[in-house]
Amino acid sequence: MPTHKQTVDYSNTFYIEKRDIENYLLFLWLNYSDKMNRIKEVLEEKGIKQTWLAEQLGKSYNMVNGYVQNRQQPRIEVLYEIAEILGVSVKELLIDNETKKDK
Repeated sequence: MPTHKQTVDYSNTFYIEKRDIENYLLFLWLNYSDKMNRIKEVLEEKGIKQTWLAEQLGKSYNMVNGYVQNRQQPRIEVLYEIAEILGVSVKELLIDNETKKDK
């Protein structure tokens, strides 16, 4: 604890915003869990084709197909972009471990 003669420099402290925490949790999910997403289901629910999503993302059809078929997972930034394009929350694109156990 500082005494009355000492000053405290808080310039090196940082503030974690809620979105930063959500990004970190998504990072953990993408890197350390059994990876699965619901992009295919959301596309089907909305009647959207993978080719259209690929065009919107500026990615190849093969890349998007890899996401849709769960052969590979998008980076967090891309996952947020997909969610925005599809008009859903990022959480709606993810399958949690509890959901996978029920299947």
